[in-house]
Amino acid sequence: MPTADESGKPHERPVLEPIRVLRPRNTDALAALFREMTELTEGPENAEGYESVPLPTPEARTQEIPPVPPAPPIRPAPPIRPAPPIRPAPPTRPAPPIRPAPPARRPRGTGGTGPRRGAVAAGAVLAAALVGFGCALLLPDGDRESAARPLPATPPAATAAPPADPDGSGTLREGAAGPEVTDLQQRLRRIPNVYDDGATDGRYDTVLTEAVARFQLWYGIRGDESGVYGDDTRRDLESRTG
Repeated sequence: MPTADESGKPHERPVLEPIRVLRPRNTDALAALFREMTELTEGPENAEGYESVPLPTPEARTQEIPPVPPAPPIRPAPPIRPAPPIRPAPPTRPAPPIRPAPPARRPRGTGGTGPRRGAVAAGAVLAAALVGFGCALLLPDGDRESAARPLPATPPAATAAPPADPDGSGTLREGAAGPEVTDLQQRLRRIPNVYDDGATDGRYDTVLTEAVARFQLWYGIRGDESGVYGDDTRRDLESRTG
């Protein structure tokens, strides 16, 4: 390092100054770019080319999310029960041996009797035929004609009684007439929409038949024929009309 002269005169040599080295930073380039954009947008000459757009606030961008409900607790699975042990099958017993059938025994005293019985029966038939032929020769002519005439046919059997009515003895059907039909008509008129304003003249006509069939269908009566006033229909109608 230079020292001052002893005579007290200032040193005439140039003074060395420290050198500063400027290194560009990454932020400097970004700041320069923003500065240029600001000058372009705010300058009067470029006012028509650019337009400033306000940015939305952070509060406008965010939305409140509803809270998520907690998940239900998971139930533990029931414990698996062990399968019961398989019991061994009982030992099968061997089938008893099949015994051979004993030989059939021949009945005593039957040897040779079959042909003899057949011969005796044939002889008896032949003898009866001969006796009958001889008797026919000995009879007179009148007896022969009476014997040759065929026997008279059996008299015809008495006319069978008509079969009983399957629906009952007091059954009424189309074509019947009388006070019982009048009672049926009066009872049906008490049932709604079955025989409204129907005649009570005591005649079992087609209209009355349709009314009885309608009553049987609506009230589930199955024991009698459709349109026939039998025991089942009578019993149900009387219970409803009193």
